[in-house]
Amino acid sequence: MTSIPSVNLEDFLSEDSERKQKFINEIGKAYQEIGFVALKGHFLSEKLVERLYGEIKNFFSLPLETKQNYEIPGIGGQRGYVSFGKESAKGKKEGDLKEFWHFGQYVDDDPERAKEYPENVDVNELPAFNEVGKETYQMLEKTAKYVLRALALHLDLEETYFDNYIHNGNSILRPIHYPPITEEPKAAERAAAHGDINLITLLMGAQGRGLQVQNHDGEWIDAIAEPDELMINVGDMLSRHTNNKLKSTIHRVINPPRELWGTSRYSIPFFMHPISEMKLDVLDSCIDDNNPKQFDDITAGDFLNERLIELGLKK
Repeated sequence: MTSIPSVNLEDFLSEDSERKQKFINEIGKAYQEIGFVALKGHFLSEKLVERLYGEIKNFFSLPLETKQNYEIPGIGGQRGYVSFGKESAKGKKEGDLKEFWHFGQYVDDDPERAKEYPENVDVNELPAFNEVGKETYQMLEKTAKYVLRALALHLDLEETYFDNYIHNGNSILRPIHYPPITEEPKAAERAAAHGDINLITLLMGAQGRGLQVQNHDGEWIDAIAEPDELMINVGDMLSRHTNNKLKSTIHRVINPPRELWGTSRYSIPFFMHPISEMKLDVLDSCIDDNNPKQFDDITAGDFLNERLIELGLKK
């Protein structure tokens, strides 16, 4: 496959059973073949997207010492600010050329679950930043729920199979700023080649060149979304759970050509995580004589912890 397929969530949400099945077939095929789709028909309004980008640019424009006030020690970067170069791809020494922020789950119906997560961090200088971050988080979480319902049906599971696992799950909204490049980056990239940890990732800001996906022939292909599309990909948790039937695909954000070094890039992934006790054991329906079980049993929480250590975010 040499391009990213496009699908429309409105097909799945329609009352027309043929349109719904068409969406299930298309997204299932795409995730088996390349692990990425571009998705129209999501729950983000154009106005919300504009407000979010405005607030994100305001935050990353703050003085470094102000931003560093929001870098919280001891939580593995799971909330608040993570400064430039702190995160590196698995197996890579060089830090990525990025700084970012984390919004986490907003638990309002389960006090015990709320204790499991660090609290979200409010930016005192920008009250609208906190408000628009929460609204975006919830709209992307809603979008992800229906994508997972379609995938459940594709896997011959109950449509709502994932619902209880993702309700109050450990999902993260990560606004990223790739600052202008001021010197030869040598081996460092804006985001080195990696696979995502989680179930699925919903990415805002994939318009324009930069994001590349490695297809199954080992070729890097550009993944460019239309202005009204989210790029959505399979993460390692879902790949494990489905015995790699749904593919977690390696991707990267390459550095721009030298003439564009002076420009910033912004992207905003939403990493859909389940609750920590979800078992990622391979589904029985994804094992047969031609596809023996490839992965050991593990919970989502243990898998996440392992990967945060590998990424350098946790000791």
